[in-house]
Amino acid sequence: MSDPVGKLPSELDQLPDRDTEETAEWAASLDAVAKAAGTRRAEYLLRRTLQHAEAAGLALPKLLETDYVNTIPTAAEPEFPGDEAMEARITAWNRWNAAAMVTRGSKYGVGGHIATFASAAWLYETGFQHFFRGKEADGSGDQLYIQGHASPGIYARAFLDGRVSEQQLDNFRQESGGNGLPSYPHPRRLPWLWEFPTVSMGLGPLSAIYQARFNRYLQNRSIKDTANSHVWAFLGDGEMDEPESTAALALASREQLDNLTFVINCNLQRLDGPVRANFRVVQELEAQFRGAGWNVIKSLWGSAWDELFQLDTTGALVRRLREVPDAQFQTYATRDVAYIRQHFFGANAELVQLAGVLSDAKIAECFHSSRGGHEPRKVYAAYKAALEHKGAPTVILAQTVKGYTLGAGFESKNANHQMKKLTIDEFKDMRDLLGLPIPDSAFADGVVPYGHPGANSPEVRYLNERRAALGGPAPARKVKHVALPAPAERSFAPLLKGSGKQEMATTMAFVRLVKDLMRDKETGKRWVPIVPDEARTFGMESLFPSAGIYSPLGQTYEPVDRDQLMYYKEAKDGQILNEGITEAGAMADFIAACTSYATHGEPMIPFYIFYSMFGWQRTADQMWQLADQLGKGFIVGATAGRTTLTGEGLQHADGHSHLIASTNPASLNYDPAFAYEIAVIVKDGLRRMYGEKPEDVFYYLTVYNEPKPQPAMPEGVEEGIIKGLYRFNTAADLADAAPAADAPKIQLMASGTAIHWVLEAQKLLAADWNVAADVWSATSWGELRRDALECDEALLRGELRTPYVTRALEGAAGPVLAVSDWMRQVPDQISQWVEQDYTSLGTDGFGLSDTREGARRHFGVDAQSIVVASLAQLARRGEVPASSVKEARERYGL
Repeated sequence: MSDPVGKLPSELDQLPDRDTEETAEWAASLDAVAKAAGTRRAEYLLRRTLQHAEAAGLALPKLLETDYVNTIPTAAEPEFPGDEAMEARITAWNRWNAAAMVTRGSKYGVGGHIATFASAAWLYETGFQHFFRGKEADGSGDQLYIQGHASPGIYARAFLDGRVSEQQLDNFRQESGGNGLPSYPHPRRLPWLWEFPTVSMGLGPLSAIYQARFNRYLQNRSIKDTANSHVWAFLGDGEMDEPESTAALALASREQLDNLTFVINCNLQRLDGPVRANFRVVQELEAQFRGAGWNVIKSLWGSAWDELFQLDTTGALVRRLREVPDAQFQTYATRDVAYIRQHFFGANAELVQLAGVLSDAKIAECFHSSRGGHEPRKVYAAYKAALEHKGAPTVILAQTVKGYTLGAGFESKNANHQMKKLTIDEFKDMRDLLGLPIPDSAFADGVVPYGHPGANSPEVRYLNERRAALGGPAPARKVKHVALPAPAERSFAPLLKGSGKQEMATTMAFVRLVKDLMRDKETGKRWVPIVPDEARTFGMESLFPSAGIYSPLGQTYEPVDRDQLMYYKEAKDGQILNEGITEAGAMADFIAACTSYATHGEPMIPFYIFYSMFGWQRTADQMWQLADQLGKGFIVGATAGRTTLTGEGLQHADGHSHLIASTNPASLNYDPAFAYEIAVIVKDGLRRMYGEKPEDVFYYLTVYNEPKPQPAMPEGVEEGIIKGLYRFNTAADLADAAPAADAPKIQLMASGTAIHWVLEAQKLLAADWNVAADVWSATSWGELRRDALECDEALLRGELRTPYVTRALEGAAGPVLAVSDWMRQVPDQISQWVEQDYTSLGTDGFGLSDTREGARRHFGVDAQSIVVASLAQLARRGEVPASSVKEARERYGL
């Protein structure tokens, strides 16, 4: 074969050819095939050769896209081990009750989705009958990430096995009475059934990958034997457009997570229309996953297609399937046979000839309903092959019809995601199609009935026997509480006694505390440090050689810094999860670790540390996922605040994460000012999350990178630290410049690093203006507000309770000025429960690059600005002359 004109050089041109004659013979053979049998035959031979080379393990680039046919030929399908007729009856009942539940609920306007489960019913049922291991098996069972919109079908199956009542089905999406069912998989709302929340699309696939990875982490660290646990993630083809859905595909293949299977329901439809109207989403996904190193199994066509493929001796049918866009194939599923003969088979003479020997019934069956995802034998073959594949994760691309068995009014219709009910006549047609023994008299009152074959029926007995063999019901969430012992007091002592004259940033104080806690004999191994490639920024490199960075391969190279004390050490049993530059991936890791107490019965203590700007702002959706999944752990926003991170500028300046965090009911948010406050908060957090009476909460701590002397903890402040507020000192404590006894008074309240500006302002007010200021440390604006809201709720029940912030400030003279490195809305959360006059200062607006002093002057939160604001507040009350405000501005250059 001669070189084509203008051929671009390739990498092969750089490699020596040790036998140019042999190379020329191969090229000549290909030329001969193309000339004698046509280019299509030549293409076929090349593709088969590449497939053979890949199967033989030759180091060639992967073939990213294969023909639009099933990966497993019919002849290679394993024997189906179940009673197919029995499983079909069980699936029929589930289909019916799922549709009935949503339809009955539609009269209350609560909605629901029918079409998704209708398309995926066999994908779930085959797994429940033959593959998904329950919690009662050895190990931890399998982890199931159920597609959110398919939840009605899961409830229907739980109704069949007796775990959900008819009353609960009727309360689908009506939870306020306490006996309802949540719309989607929500562990917080139905904690005995659901393990993983998935309906915030994209988070299910991402979390599934990191769950599989965390399973290996527990195994490699000898904490839990997870060898028999498999992670199954059920996804929609439209969902794969979410960037999180595919963000970690390379991680899964890089770490050879063959304990993970994605099952993508390719019904070719998303919420408004086709997923890929002018393209083929299956082929796109295949290339994407194969390119990332996954094992790909396509289950596209049902057995009715076998005859068509056998008749396709020229490859014309396969080529035609490869060129028809998804939206057109969706149209074929809804049109009559004449249309299909004209528009599909009429594309060329070879297809016309093929169609000539096919009956109308055969064509209708193939194009209207026969898909690989609708046949248990096809699904079983795919699942079995996935479990048997080693060395890489597997994705199963199963083609289905959205709305399958719901009738012509639903199947493949663009609007079927929004269609919430069937008519009585449509239900009767569905009943006849599924062969269910439901008489017409059951519809007498105009309401579709639920169906159940009976608790002792063959169907229910079969179902229960299969689940017993696989380790109990699924999905299921079971928690056996294991209280962790409190760490030794010596771990907290260094922070409680302060740093003396040595300066220490609170970020470093937290890292030092955790480093000591990781040495604890009882609980040290349970700490899981998680960081998105900023460990050195946060001073964590000292943990590298002692704890090790987790890698399933260990360290196969000699690190460049091996001769240094704090060298970069990777280890198979490493404790640190250093995730690279991915906050979303780190959060997914954090969620898996936070919920290990439920998933595996092994409580872990994760802390996830990050640039505070890139936590809640970027991944707040995952914080809600964490809350829904009842996760426990410490989220640490380091280099916090809008003015402490010098030089980085707007995108790195966080003045709002505490406001976002305050919206999450499960998040306990603290902004500690001193190292000892961190010690007290972490100690109490360990008690609340891992003690004898664990709470389903997690902690958000903000820490700073500004070195300051750390004082010793004053006596009697622990309660105030936990509740959110305590008096740090009074004006009388100022040794050199205490104001007069009758001086005007003000209460200065601050959180985090702002405490230092306030302490400086306290001195200026006393020395320059004879104003007595007491300083309060507000460790948690959010906890103060939470307590106050609970008091308000109690009042509605007739209980009179006074909020802690009101009691703490009771009798404090003068107005209150609250200051923080956050926007003013953060301290303003408590204003309505403060009986004194209340104002605040904060860092509202965009951040900027400058020195700390310059940034604080810009936002008006430095010590001098606090003095002016304090005087202005006192002047409005007539307690200092109004001229003092102007004089102060001029003196301080404001």
